[in-house]
Amino acid sequence: MSGRFALFRWPPGLTGTPGFPADQQPHWNLAPGSQVLMLRQIDGDLRADLARWGLTPAWLTDLSRTPAHARAETLAEQPMFREAFRLRRCLLPANGFYEWRGVRKRPYWVSGEGSLVQMAAVWEAYPVQGHEYLSVALVTQPLAGMRRPLLLDEAGARAWLAADTPEATLRALLARPAPALRERALATLVNDPRLDAPECLTPA
Repeated sequence: MSGRFALFRWPPGLTGTPGFPADQQPHWNLAPGSQVLMLRQIDGDLRADLARWGLTPAWLTDLSRTPAHARAETLAEQPMFREAFRLRRCLLPANGFYEWRGVRKRPYWVSGEGSLVQMAAVWEAYPVQGHEYLSVALVTQPLAGMRRPLLLDEAGARAWLAADTPEATLRALLARPAPALRERALATLVNDPRLDAPECLTPA
């Protein structure tokens, strides 16, 4: 399971997106419960916001049960996610993500060809005393006995965000084969979720 990812470098064009935090900091070790940058469409316009990684629908009463991940295979049917899938889709930009494999759980850094990958996600708003708190769940797909984020290319990202994309097209995106990615074995420094620094990417 891809339980952590990193966003420490982003293109200048992203900072011009409405809502992009002026004080956005680089992060090398984002875990569930963290504030993460999400991109969504509001009235047809792209917007950036910070959201808690752990989906919190307005009807949820047990706030200790906020899922960080949503399975692509059941996203459209599960009560926790189906309305967000239909109405509230977003992207989580990342430079890459981490995987742990093998008996001793060796960490790996997984990234794409470009500087950023776009990970599919869904979002919710949770109202508290007149303020709306945003939250997200990362969409994952099965791959070789593991689960990886559903990564979208430019055309797929546009379709995922657009409010008028037909459901059949969205379901096709959910079933899209995982792209080829770069992988690099790491030292175990990233195992510490409290470490949020470039040392997370120290090679093995």
